Amino acid sequence: MTERLLLRSFTESDLDDLHDIQRRPDVARYVLWHARSREEVQAALTARVGQTELRAEGDNLAIAVVLRETGKLIGDFNLEWISAELGRAEIGFVMNPEHSGRGYATEAGREVLRLAFEEHGFHRVVGLCNGENHSSQRLMERLGMRREAFFVQGEMLKGERVDLAVYAMLATEWMQAARG
Repeated sequence: MTERLLLRSFTESDLDDLHDIQRRPDVARYVLWHARSREEVQAALTARVGQTELRAEGDNLAIAVVLRETGKLIGDFNLEWISAELGRAEIGFVMNPEHSGRGYATEAGREVLRLAFEEHGFHRVVGLCNGENHSSQRLMERLGMRREAFFVQGEMLKGERVDLAVYAMLATEWMQAARG
């Protein structure tokens, strides 16, 4: 929980709000899936409802971002355990553009990084995004993540070659930022 947001597991009652996010072509532009029908969102939600813990490498924690004031779902974060040996996780996020410009993504992202470093003890958290997705790049920079790489045409997205921006933060950097 943050000052304005509740971060929680997904429930079946999130269908309408999640569909409101995932049906949008502007949201789907930079992610692996196309704008989704209600039935496709229902299938995705069913999977997300079961992603509630990080117990082993390969697990994904699906995090619903909800406005505390209204109870409306406005975002969807992931924290995926990539490597036990390396202590590495990956952060991912999709926010409803209708709520942009108010700092909600930054507020939620900080809490997800806190969970990653302080509660799950990860050594390193990475974030990947399409090189054209400047909003996601700016968010990761606001979170204190550093851009480590930019791979020109380094990824395939919906059958097209696209650039890939790679960001990361270490636990030591998180702790230093939290103190400072």
